Amino acid sequence: MKASLLDIVCCPLDKHDLDLDVTEREEGDDGEIIAGTLTCTDCGETYPIEDGIPNLLPPDMRE
Repeated sequence: MKASLLDIVCCPLDKHDLDLDVTEREEGDDGEIIAGTLTCTDCGETYPIEDGIPNLLPPDMRE
């Protein structure tokens, strides 16, 4: 996932902004994000980023 994606994604529950917490990134300053979490600035729900793909499904729809 590219960090610039944060400009267009939002929390699927309440449409507020998401904060990014990176735990793994490709080499280089502009490297794609491999793992981390996105956290809603309003409701606090977290969404995982795994293998570079953010899982923005609501919590009750995730496996």
